[in-house]
Amino acid sequence: MKWQQIPLGALQTNCYIVENSDRSCLIVDPGSEGKKLIQMLNNRKIKPLAILLTHAHFDHIGAVDEVRDFYKIPVYLHKQEEKWLGDASLNGSQYFMIQESISVNPADHIIKNEGQMNLGGFEFTIFHTPGHSPGSVSYYFEKAGFVLSGDALFQSSIGRTDLPGGNETQLLKSIHDKLLVLPEETYVLSGHGPVTTIGEEMDSNPFLNGF
Repeated sequence: MKWQQIPLGALQTNCYIVENSDRSCLIVDPGSEGKKLIQMLNNRKIKPLAILLTHAHFDHIGAVDEVRDFYKIPVYLHKQEEKWLGDASLNGSQYFMIQESISVNPADHIIKNEGQMNLGGFEFTIFHTPGHSPGSVSYYFEKAGFVLSGDALFQSSIGRTDLPGGNETQLLKSIHDKLLVLPEETYVLSGHGPVTTIGEEMDSNPFLNGF
């Protein structure tokens, strides 16, 4: 199994392609530039099976409908943000002047619980990691040694908590209880910025000095 980071849109939100040996893949957070993403996938001749959303902020969902409709694949989103896709006041797009308000069709599958998931041969664990937003989740691929943390944990930083439903205390608890307990060599694939590791963030992240 391998992964590829693809920054998309004005905020350079990281979309990730997680690919299996049979050339099937999962798309995580297609935030913008749907045509570019589709062309890249088609050029590589890999087959998307689903779209996983770490959360429903506008810069992570902007290309969802375009990619979903092209490949006829389902979208997965946590239940606490089920209504956010179609609501610009919740997904945050109405507060930013860089683009028009974003409205996306409802998710096909609602994530209600944490735990193991097997999707087309991809095995991973879903962690509920709220704080940046109430329905934020992280996807942990234990065998491959990486976690997709969305906007919970970044290199030397953590997610902002000043948008609807944000809570800094809750975010720090999520990071401590769900992410920092992973093996230190685990790669952290964040929603923005470079890849880091759990160990690096435990050692040097100034926001986590209390842990």
